[in-house]
Amino acid sequence: MKKIFSTVLMAVTVSALVISGCAKKEETGSSASPAASAAASDNTGKDFKIGMVTDIGGVNDKSFNQSAWEGLTQLKKQTSANVKNLESKSDADYTPNLNQFVKDGYNLTWGIGFLMGDAVKTVATQNPNAKLAIIDNVVEAPNVESVTFSEQEGSYLVGVVAGLTTKTNKIGFVGGIDIPVIKRFEAGFVAGVKAVKPDAKIQINYTGAFDKPDLGKAAAATIYNDGADIIFHAAGSTGNGVFNEAKDRAKNGKKVWVIGVDKDQSIEFGDEVTLTSMLKRVDSAVLRVSKDVISGKFQGGKVVTLGLKDDGVGLPDTSKKNVSADILKKVDEYKAKIISGEIKVPEKP
Repeated sequence: MKKIFSTVLMAVTVSALVISGCAKKEETGSSASPAASAAASDNTGKDFKIGMVTDIGGVNDKSFNQSAWEGLTQLKKQTSANVKNLESKSDADYTPNLNQFVKDGYNLTWGIGFLMGDAVKTVATQNPNAKLAIIDNVVEAPNVESVTFSEQEGSYLVGVVAGLTTKTNKIGFVGGIDIPVIKRFEAGFVAGVKAVKPDAKIQINYTGAFDKPDLGKAAAATIYNDGADIIFHAAGSTGNGVFNEAKDRAKNGKKVWVIGVDKDQSIEFGDEVTLTSMLKRVDSAVLRVSKDVISGKFQGGKVVTLGLKDDGVGLPDTSKKNVSADILKKVDEYKAKIISGEIKVPEKP
C-alpha cells in the first residue's frame, strides 16, 4: 500500500551532494549547513552503520548526490554513526553496491535517485530483514522507505522569477534524463513562467545524461544563441556545463543567467551568473530517515512526499542578491496560493 505523508523538515541553507566514479568509498563530504553543524554529537548512533549508493552523477556533482551525502555527514556529526558511500559508474553497479552494504550488515542502505528503483526493489525483496531507503522513486516493499519531492512546486516559483526577470522574453530549460522526476521540474517551471509572462518563449533541451557537463554546455550555448537570457537546469553534474557556458559568456561581456537546482548553486558558481536556485532538501530527508533508523522509528513500506508546505523545496535566502524585492514578494504570493491549494501545479508538461 502506498501512503503519502508530509514531514516538516528544517531549512538547510548550504547543501550539496555529488557522486563520481565507481564503487569508491568516501568518508568525507563538503560542508553542510550551519544549522545542522551546530548540533553536537550525542553518540546515539555510534553502533550504527548507514550506507549510501549514488547514481551515476557522482558524489561530487555539486547538486543532488552531494546534497544526500551532506545529510549523512551531518548524521555522523550529530550521532557518531558510521557512514560510507559507494559510487556507481553505470547502472550495472547499482545492485552490487547495494548488496555490498546489505551483506556487510549495514543498518540502513540508501539508493539515491529515480534510476535505482528496480535495483532497490530487487535487493529489498531478496533481503527482507534489511532496511533500505530511496530518494525520488517509490519502491513498494515493507522494508523500504521512499522519499519523493514535489519538485514542480519549487520549480513553479523559479519560473515566476524567470518570467519576471527576462529581458529577451526567451527562457530555456536543460534537463538530464527524460524521467518523471525531471518532467516535474520542467512542468512546474513552464507553468510558473507562463503565469507571469504568457507570451514567453521557452526552449526545452534534454541532454540524456546526468554526468556530462560538456553536453550541458553545448545545450546552453544553443539556447543562449537563440536569444534566451535565463536557463533553468535540472541535470545533475551535466548542469555544471550550463554554468560554465554562462561564465564564459560573462567574461565576454554577455549578461545571461542560470537558475541552479537541488542546492544553492551560487555558492559554487557565484552570484555573477546564478539568478537563484530551486532548493530540494535531499540532505534533510536523508538525515531524518537515517535518524529514524537509529531511534527505532524507521517507516518501512511508507512513502513521504515533501513540498513547499514542508519546506522540502523552495528558494535560498541568497536569492535577494539578484532577484528584486518586488519579484520576491510576488514569489511569496504564489507560494501561499500553492500551499493553500488555490494553485495546483502540474506534474507533467
